[in-house]
Amino acid sequence: MNYVLMHKRKPVAEIKLDKQTSSISKIGEVFAKEHVPLGIEVKKGQINRGGLNEWWKSRSIPATRVGIEQLLETLNIRSTENLLDKSYGLSLSDQYWICPTNSNLKWDDINFFHHTFSEDVGNILFDMEYKKENINLLSPDNTSDGWLKKKWKIIDGKRVLIKGGSGATQQEPYNEVFASKICERLGIPHIPYSLMIQENYPYSMCENFIDSDTELISAWYVMQTEKKQNHVSVHQHYLNCCECLEIPDVEEFIDKMIVLDYLIANEDRHQYNFGVIRNAETLAFIGASPIFDSGTSLWHDRPLSLINANQKKTCKPFKNNHEDQLKLVQSFDWFEPVALYDIESEFHDITKDSLFIDDKRKDRISFAFRDRMDMLLEYVNVHSKERYFSGLDVSNDVKKDVKYTGEVKPIKNNKKNKFRDVER
Repeated sequence: MNYVLMHKRKPVAEIKLDKQTSSISKIGEVFAKEHVPLGIEVKKGQINRGGLNEWWKSRSIPATRVGIEQLLETLNIRSTENLLDKSYGLSLSDQYWICPTNSNLKWDDINFFHHTFSEDVGNILFDMEYKKENINLLSPDNTSDGWLKKKWKIIDGKRVLIKGGSGATQQEPYNEVFASKICERLGIPHIPYSLMIQENYPYSMCENFIDSDTELISAWYVMQTEKKQNHVSVHQHYLNCCECLEIPDVEEFIDKMIVLDYLIANEDRHQYNFGVIRNAETLAFIGASPIFDSGTSLWHDRPLSLINANQKKTCKPFKNNHEDQLKLVQSFDWFEPVALYDIESEFHDITKDSLFIDDKRKDRISFAFRDRMDMLLEYVNVHSKERYFSGLDVSNDVKKDVKYTGEVKPIKNNKKNKFRDVER
């Protein structure tokens, strides 16, 4: 079927979707190359079809989503990509959509920012009630990413994302709330999360931080705007791309994101859950997106015996371990350790009614988190002294993906907590 790829009200290009695979089989005339999704190559007036297809498919629900088998069986479809055209590819994260050729459809009449939408797809994923005879597929849930079950809902006129947990602990929703508390204390731009309990299961809730004039662009697509040189690190490449695009204050934000992820032992800060925000009409970049999606952290899937601050954990997006990634931080001038005084008590408050996290697990997580705070404070102190006494110049070290060559030392004595000894 033939469509026009639209960017809000702006026609971008003619496309044809294969009926069986829902992939883009042909790209016709290009109307506005500057509005082609960021990071997709346009050469001699032609859009790279492979790149556009990858972008289009990335808008669909991942095949790894919890409950996806039930959704596919209920809707009698082969893959979640078959849902994209059912809602015209509309999303609550950006302003792209597809308009059937010769159709009178307008963005103003169907977008999810101003109009209601169906909750049927989300309800199926959540194993909730829905009308089986007449399922409505016009939903932003068709274009939501991530592996945890989630759904969009309109609450008091606001678009709210509701997301569940996994495994025996169902810990991710609690982690989201706790991470936002840390960000609030440290002054890190973030999306506030709250907790909702439904049928004894925890869910995190957050308002959409994108509106009808803006859009979120993932770090992955930012990094496709320039060719990465072999001698340049992933970290520096991202900063270089942001600089070329004139996106303000990105390095400072990345510093804060790395510190947060170190503290909470985040395992999944991949290149699709951080990025930048731009104006969808003027294409002017506003800045880095606030912190969101921090649930895969705090030893969420580890048994009690494996919860400790010194356990080696893989991480993303720039290094595969937190100690090396912390060395990328240029400045800790913004970091106020006193702001985190006794914050672990908030984790106990957040999880106080949990049926999945018992007191032993709460205590073990709090203890390990306090140790990571100590380790961070020790590192910051050494880092500051080195820079002060040696006049350490790190301006060129970033090419080697190292901004400070000191060690992140493990705690030798876990009984004393430096943060507890700090006066407010």
